[in-house]
Amino acid sequence: MLGTGNAFMPYGRYHSFAMIDGKHVVDCPPTAMASFRRAGVPLSDIETIFITHVHGDHVFGFPFFLLERRYISDRAMVKPLTVVAAPGVKDRLKHLCQLAYPGSLEEIFATVQWREELEGELDCGLSWRRFVVHHDESVDPYGFHFNPGTEGSFVHSGDSGPCKVLYDEIAQASMVILEMGFPEYVDSDHHHKPSDVQAIAASLPAVQFVITHTYIDTPGVHPQPTVTDVYPVHPANVTHAEDELRISHDGKRWMVGA
Repeated sequence: MLGTGNAFMPYGRYHSFAMIDGKHVVDCPPTAMASFRRAGVPLSDIETIFITHVHGDHVFGFPFFLLERRYISDRAMVKPLTVVAAPGVKDRLKHLCQLAYPGSLEEIFATVQWREELEGELDCGLSWRRFVVHHDESVDPYGFHFNPGTEGSFVHSGDSGPCKVLYDEIAQASMVILEMGFPEYVDSDHHHKPSDVQAIAASLPAVQFVITHTYIDTPGVHPQPTVTDVYPVHPANVTHAEDELRISHDGKRWMVGA
């Protein structure tokens, strides 16, 4: 978990940002460079970016990612990069790159392989199923089910409020990285709130829930919290992630923090 904060980046957290096997990432937020540097991950090692949707806190790091690869870690542009995203995302990210660095990213942008299918598999064997979730429709919101149908499959919710299609995918997985972007008092269902997490986790006790995209500060980091630094009481199968939390699978079960 390279970052676990929501758009407002609570104290102690970079924007929500997950890495799989050291070479695939989910989204590319504004703080992506800081997350990579903190974790000691060379940007040229990243082979795949899975885009959940195009809100700024999920994709505005993309021009900086390409800029660093083009001029520092992959100057010869020999390292392949695949972006898995909905149709239309390519054009929106191209426009973003042109706004950010006119004339500087065209070459490397042209080397990116774009995968827009709902289901697919990478050469390394990592497979995905992309599905629509409940969020702002104008940003094409999707979740991902990785290695569906296999032991240890897992879901990344992207940004989504409670919805049947997301919960159906979670029920078929053994672990989910689930966003919880709103406190209880916010009058919107476009993100999960603590009561939503408690309800779905209690209904699926065999699934390991890892909470990201949170509005809650890392406890004790700052004397005056942005909103709060107190975690809600979650069921036993829920872990409220901190930045740099590691999650592994031993072939039988998920181990959070191992």
